[in-house]
Amino acid sequence: MTTRTLTGRHVLAMFVLGFGTIITVNLVLAVNAVRTFPGLEVANSYVASQVFDDRRAAQEALGWQFEAGYDGTRIVLDITDESGAPVRPASLTALVGRPTTAADNQPLVFGPDHAAPIHLDHGAWRLDVTATAQDGTPVDKRITLKVVP
Repeated sequence: MTTRTLTGRHVLAMFVLGFGTIITVNLVLAVNAVRTFPGLEVANSYVASQVFDDRRAAQEALGWQFEAGYDGTRIVLDITDESGAPVRPASLTALVGRPTTAADNQPLVFGPDHAAPIHLDHGAWRLDVTATAQDGTPVDKRITLKVVP
């Protein structure tokens, strides 16, 4: 049996390979995290914070409830008031996409029945709804959809 001696070069090679692997994996994960998540919610968070409470109070005063569902071919959005009566906003737009990336974002065009035709793959989706009440009150709502195979 031949014995090998552990030399300084062997130890150095082990350290370089070990730490090199760790650093490489961390860099790959960091680059992919930054590339796939935009991270920007508003252009200027200070300015947005100045009107946040007022907008939230006005939106809550409307008493609107949002429910969304996906039936395999379309997203159906139900908007009701506090009494459960359907609401017809002055304007309604929506964007559907994955919760963690902007790559799959798609605008939706709702019909009069608040249904929008679309094909969604299985998994988690986020529906960003922007509406305006008849009195001009802006309403923003995020709804999570889970599409199961």
